[in-house]
Amino acid sequence: QVQLVESGGGLVQAGGSLRLSCTASGRIFQINAMGWYRQAPGNQRELVALVTSDGSTAYADSVKGRFTISRDNAKNTVDLQMNSLQPEDTAVYYCYGSVRVGTLGPYDYWGQGAQVAVPT
Repeated sequence: QVQLVESGGGLVQAGGSLRLSCTASGRIFQINAMGWYRQAPGNQRELVALVTSDGSTAYADSVKGRFTISRDNAKNTVDLQMNSLQPEDTAVYYCYGSVRVGTLGPYDYWGQGAQVAVPT
């Protein structure tokens, strides 16, 4: 039906930058919100940043001023620019989409996850 495929991530030193990208494909009628969540070992999955179809954004307090989310509605893509990365940002980052499939939904879809590691 709908697939979310992520790219980017990796290992970066503290203070460095990374960019995550996600592309949605499949039987998409409309994508409402798109965004990024993360899950560190032993922790619950948490919201990092979200952007609605009209461009409204929301960020976790811990990433405000460091991370920027952007979206291209025409391409069904969402990116996360991460600057000033810190060890506490180490986690698996998941792309998220709230997607209407034909006349049904919206339904929640997730990417496969991208590892971001910032060593101490």
